[in-house]
Amino acid sequence: MSERDRAPLAGKTPPRSRNVLSAVLLLLACLLVPFGALAAWAAHGLTDTGRYVRTMAPLAADPDVRRAVADAVGDGVLREAGRRAGTPLRGAAGPFVHDAARSFTRTEAYRAAWDAANRAVHDAVLRALRDDGAHGAPVTVDPAPVIARFKQRLADDHVPFAHRIPVTHTRIPVLPADDADRLRKGYHVLDTAALWLPLAAAVLAVAGIAVAACRRRAVTALGLGTALGGALLVLTVAIGRRLTLADLPDALHRPAAGAVYDALTATLRTVSWLLCVLGLAVAACAWITGRYGPRLAGRRRARGSAVPAADPVPEPTRGRA
Repeated sequence: MSERDRAPLAGKTPPRSRNVLSAVLLLLACLLVPFGALAAWAAHGLTDTGRYVRTMAPLAADPDVRRAVADAVGDGVLREAGRRAGTPLRGAAGPFVHDAARSFTRTEAYRAAWDAANRAVHDAVLRALRDDGAHGAPVTVDPAPVIARFKQRLADDHVPFAHRIPVTHTRIPVLPADDADRLRKGYHVLDTAALWLPLAAAVLAVAGIAVAACRRRAVTALGLGTALGGALLVLTVAIGRRLTLADLPDALHRPAAGAVYDALTATLRTVSWLLCVLGLAVAACAWITGRYGPRLAGRRRARGSAVPAADPVPEPTRGRA
């Protein structure tokens, strides 16, 4: 081979090296897709107070959640009444209070109090996560605004003795200081990852397709990798639910905790299934195009060549003119 023939080949990258580089870029992109979706869901889906309240609102009618709330309210009323009386209440007072609490969970006032309590807790946790100066401090909530709204709602419904409900300002702990510090660090990491992980995945995917020697195969591999990442994200959500419920000390309230977990992760599960469907659709389209595209193009060329050409129109001569 002469020097003139070697010169064009020297500047070209071998197809094997391009395929290896494309495979590495596409693998990194497929790995970042589920992590980016998880970070975006945690950083943006869970930090919107209005969306959180709307997500938790249907749980007010869930039987397991109502049972857990009734038990908590009944125990709290008995504990507070026993503290004021100086002796714990026993006997028929306990079942009566719990029956009254269960009846309360079927009223409109309970739904209003449920939304107000969720909003107050979410606002308190969100302020603690975004405040770097709250290091070493627990997250607490003042129930006075919620109680005042609940009291006003009962008074508007003409409930007897509603005006005698005391509205006291106190601080109820929601998260211990150690848990709040860990969540604060994780929140900052997720807030940064939610922006850069999806962007990095998109850049790596485009670069992997551009570098590949056969771009159709690269698109097919990217689609299959995206679908696999979505499936792994679905599996992660299911495993997280099992581990979360297994760590609860009270087995009676696990159904209520499961309902809350399912409501909070509904958007993440939807995104996971969309990744699976979208990835499989892209891979199927690329495969069909690669398999039947050349045949259709060949048939079109053959059909075009089979059409007879039109006879040329003779130009008029001077004699005919």
